[in-house]
Amino acid sequence: MLQTFDERNRNLQININGCLLHRDEAGVSPFDSAVQGGDAVWEGLRLYQGKIFKLERHLHRLRSSAKALAFAEIPSDQEIIQEIRRTLEANRMRDGVHIRLTLTRGEKITSGMDPRLNTKGPTVIVLAEFKLPVYDKEGLSLHTSSIRRFGPDTLDPKIHHCNLLQSILAKIEANHAGADDALMLDQRGYVAETNATHLFLVEGGTLHTSRTIACPEGITRSTVLILCERIGVPAEVSDISLTEVYRCDEMFCTGTMGELAAVCSVDGRIIGDGTVGVITTRLSAAYRELTESEGFRLVD
Repeated sequence: MLQTFDERNRNLQININGCLLHRDEAGVSPFDSAVQGGDAVWEGLRLYQGKIFKLERHLHRLRSSAKALAFAEIPSDQEIIQEIRRTLEANRMRDGVHIRLTLTRGEKITSGMDPRLNTKGPTVIVLAEFKLPVYDKEGLSLHTSSIRRFGPDTLDPKIHHCNLLQSILAKIEANHAGADDALMLDQRGYVAETNATHLFLVEGGTLHTSRTIACPEGITRSTVLILCERIGVPAEVSDISLTEVYRCDEMFCTGTMGELAAVCSVDGRIIGDGTVGVITTRLSAAYRELTESEGFRLVD
């Protein structure tokens, strides 16, 4: 499941604070808070036929995260949307695009973690790439990581921040285990998410997903729960143990970068019959229909 280089991205124009630069020339100051301490928030967006799906929800989460980190300045949604539009137009992008939107606290006058050292900011980075959903839709394998997800008493997962070391360490373990991604538990031993996506499992015709105690408030996650209501799939949000994972009938993960993707094995154990399940297929089709019909228009 290792991503590969897409030749269409060789001459990307990167947007940093409204300045469009070739990917080989773009740079962020070593005094920027993102470099100094991962002091930044981010969103992943996906462009479908000129429209960004759930853009308003993503910008709301970005703003909420920046407020939680007490950013002194937060650009308006209109300012951010304008820079996204300029970036897409500069790269002649309309479909099959993933956008990494980053907002940092800005530049410091000298190295240090104190936010009072930030006298120039914030920094807005728009990185748009030609990138199709990254997961194999025929089924992923997961490995349960020894790295646990933080709860709100340590680092609230509702802050969509750029310090991703937990996820990276878990991904390293998954790589060494020969799995596609890592399954991560919370401090109590219940399922939180993977190193990059939310998780859903199906047992007895009912869909189950974890509470957002040790995982972010996922936008694709919430969309799937809405779709369950629309198409008549019973859904429950609760604590999930590994025993429930191992015995479930089907399983899938969700995220903007990979959409919906089936999980067919966890820790070497086959999930269900080892193929993409019926409910996973139904929800994937419903999600695809939604992305084709909804979204915030940015380019014609």
